[in-house]
Amino acid sequence: MTNSYHPVEQSKRTAIVDILRGWAILGVAIGNYIDFLYIGAEKEIKHDTFSEILQYVNRYLFAAKSWTLLTLLFGYGFAILINNVASKGKNPVTFFAWRMILLFILAFINSSFWLGDILKDYAFLGLVLLLFYKCSAKTLAIISTVIILTIPFLMAYVNGIKIEHPAIATNPEYLKLYHSGNWIEFFRFNLLASFYEQIIVPGYAFTAHYVMLGCMLFGLLLQKISFFDRLKELKKLLKYVCGISFILAVIIGIVFNIAIIYKAPFLKIFHPLYWLVLSTMVFIATGICLLYINGKLKTVFSYFNAGGKMTLTNYMSQNILAGILFSGIGLGIADSMPYWFYFILAVFIFIIQLFISKWWLSKYNYGPIEWVWRSASYREWVPFKKTKPEVSADIKMV
Repeated sequence: MTNSYHPVEQSKRTAIVDILRGWAILGVAIGNYIDFLYIGAEKEIKHDTFSEILQYVNRYLFAAKSWTLLTLLFGYGFAILINNVASKGKNPVTFFAWRMILLFILAFINSSFWLGDILKDYAFLGLVLLLFYKCSAKTLAIISTVIILTIPFLMAYVNGIKIEHPAIATNPEYLKLYHSGNWIEFFRFNLLASFYEQIIVPGYAFTAHYVMLGCMLFGLLLQKISFFDRLKELKKLLKYVCGISFILAVIIGIVFNIAIIYKAPFLKIFHPLYWLVLSTMVFIATGICLLYINGKLKTVFSYFNAGGKMTLTNYMSQNILAGILFSGIGLGIADSMPYWFYFILAVFIFIIQLFISKWWLSKYNYGPIEWVWRSASYREWVPFKKTKPEVSADIKMV
C-alpha cells in the first residue's frame, strides 16, 4: 500500500465544504422524512398550526435548496478527486467511471429502502461530468450560466409533457407491498416507485437532471477558481452575492406565488421555480460562509463539519432507518403521524448522527460507507483506523 492513498489530514481539508455538506444533509433528511407522510395519501392533508409553521420553514429553507447545494458540492468534490487522481499518475477518466459504477451499486441498495434516492442521479451525471473536467473556468462559467438562464423555459415545456404511469405511492395494490412486512415486497415497492415516480417522469428525468448538471458544473467552476480556499479574500464578494441573492429570492418568490395564485399564462412558457430555489440556496450557502469566516458558531460548525465528512453514511443510514420506522417491515407508522412529527424526527436523527460522526471520526479516517467506497474505487484497502491523533478540525476553524 502506498502513502498516496492515505486520507487528507484534517488540517488540510477545506472545512467549509464539509460544513455545507452537513447543512445540506440536514435538509435532505427533513425532505425525505416528510415525504413518508404522503405515502398512501390520496387527498390533501390538513395540518395544525405548528405543522403549517414548519411547512414554511421547510419550504423556504430546505426544500430543493439542500439537494441543489449537495449537487453543487458534488461537482466541487469531483474536480478535487480528478486532480488528485491525475497527480498520482492514474487515468482520471477510467478511475472516476469505475467510481460511478460503484455509486450505482450503492444507489441500488439505497433505492431498495427509499424511493427518492438521488445517488443514481449523481452516478449518471458524474459520468457526464467527465466530458467537462478539462474545460477552463471561463467555459464552465458560460455553460452553467446558459443552463441556469434556460431552466425556466425547459421546465415550462416539460411540465406540458404527460406520461401515463401507475401511482405507486398512492395505489392500494402497490401499497400492500409497502405495508406487507415482507422484505422482498418492501424492496420491490421502493424500486418500482423509484422507476415510475422518478426515472420516467419528465419533470424529474429532464428538468431536475438539467438543474443538477448546472449545479455540478458550477461546483466544478468554483474548484477551478479555488473559491472555498479564498473565502477571506472574497469576503466583500460574498456579502454582495449574499445580499443580491436574497433580494432576488424575495422578488422571484413574490412574483412566482402571485403567478401561481392567479394562474398566470406565462407559466406555460416560463416557470421560474428553480430560479427561486437556486437564489435561496446561494443566499443560505453564502450566509453560512460569512458566519464561518467571521468565526461564528464554531462549536456548531465543528459538528456539521464531522457530519459532512460522513455524508454518504449519514444519508444512507437515514433512509434505511426510515424504511424500518415507517414501512410494514418495522413500526409501520408511514402516513399516520402529523407533519411536525416527521420534521422533528428528521432533525432529531440528524443531531444524533452529528454526535456519532464526531465520535467516529476521532477514531477512524472515514465513515464506514465512505471507506468501503474509497477502498473499492482504489481496489485496495485504504487506512481505516487512525494511527495517530490529528489536530481537531474545530481548533483549525476560523
